[in-house]
Amino acid sequence: MNQAIVLAAGAGTRFWPYNEVRNKCTTPVVNEPAIRRLIRQLHEAGIRRVTVVTGTHGASVRAALHGLQGLEIAFVGVQGTPGTAACVQAALPLLDSKSPFGVFYGDIVTTQATISRFLEAARGGDAPAVALVQPIVPPERNIDWLGAHVTGARVEYVEGHSRDCKHRLCGAYAFTDAALSAIQDNPGIMTHVPVGGMPPGEAELAQSIQTLIDDGAQVLAVEVEGYLVDMDKAWHILEANRQVLDDMSRTLQENRIHPTARIHDGAEIRGHVVIGEGSEIGNRVVIDGNVFIGRNTRVVNGAIVGKAVAIGDQTRVSDYCLVGACSVVGNRCIVGHGAELDGVMFDGAYLYHYCEISGVVGQSVDIGAATVCGTLRFDDAETIHRVKGRREFPLHGADATYFGDFSRTGVNVITQPGVKIGAYTCIGPGVVVYEDVPSRKLLLLKQELVEKDWGPERYGW
Repeated sequence: MNQAIVLAAGAGTRFWPYNEVRNKCTTPVVNEPAIRRLIRQLHEAGIRRVTVVTGTHGASVRAALHGLQGLEIAFVGVQGTPGTAACVQAALPLLDSKSPFGVFYGDIVTTQATISRFLEAARGGDAPAVALVQPIVPPERNIDWLGAHVTGARVEYVEGHSRDCKHRLCGAYAFTDAALSAIQDNPGIMTHVPVGGMPPGEAELAQSIQTLIDDGAQVLAVEVEGYLVDMDKAWHILEANRQVLDDMSRTLQENRIHPTARIHDGAEIRGHVVIGEGSEIGNRVVIDGNVFIGRNTRVVNGAIVGKAVAIGDQTRVSDYCLVGACSVVGNRCIVGHGAELDGVMFDGAYLYHYCEISGVVGQSVDIGAATVCGTLRFDDAETIHRVKGRREFPLHGADATYFGDFSRTGVNVITQPGVKIGAYTCIGPGVVVYEDVPSRKLLLLKQELVEKDWGPERYGW
């Protein structure tokens, strides 16, 4: 198997506010678009031809793959939200129809070992389909996933948002030409659901898997090795970055310092350093663990950096700021005087003057001085989110704040745990944000002033 289809067509509405300006598959994970990272992994595992299906924000997908070398990439566009099976059907004419092929959802973030072992299993068998699966481990809920009932190395059946399945489908499949009719004859809706289930009107590829099983075909199951994050909602950005950073840090065994990089003797470094061309670690800097620093970046003047941190290109981290463990600072960012970050910053964002930020900071976000993110509720419980009217219980990042792309805050803004601020939105000085703020809004505090006469006569002289 040397060909694959990668799906990057969905609108990603559950991913708000980060679906407004990009396809969610292009969301940066440790400063690399998720889909670019996935296709690199496919290439390393022997895939030579990739057909990418695009739809909403398709230009962002092309841009994310610009300059990727070593394999043949073709694009096919679809309109609307036809569903995963329909997207695969749109790509089939560009494949060698007699050769097996893989299908990968472009928003999954997983290990190279998982991708390689999955493709190895697909190449080594003669089953018409192979599915990547992952055990559902409490407190995860079965009903949140497309489920798979797995016995040994076989998928016995799949079910939409099952109450009983102990595995979930992970958005990676392999097919031979014997599976083509099941894909092409997809009914356009997930019919295999529990009683009372209400599937959306989309052609779901999992239903084609069930059709193969109903026809008596064998569908093999391969379990995830390590982690897999399906970036479906905003908090999955934090989870994906943390998992990848942890993996990178654990496997880093030595320094990798570019000859043009500079490390001051007054820096205190308690781990290994990867540092790119023209970058600098300055005097009084404290680095508490392994760190990954890009090109032409300055970490200087007393900056404090936690364990397993990645900092992008052309960025400044300086002036006694604090970057917490497992955080990511994007390209062309500034984390300045006394600022604190625990989370992920996209490219071009600024943190300045005693702000305390916990969560995700979108592209080119301007955080005003002394902006503070609340991270602990008075009832000590985690925030329950609502996504498209449905209650969600995040396992990671429930109490984080999510700043949409190109948003801004004024001085002394306070965000309560778990709020989301839309893209192109401004939060005025002194506002306390208690609820999600839609995109393209200006939120200003209106205060009531009391004016009285005053002067030296008030002091009895």
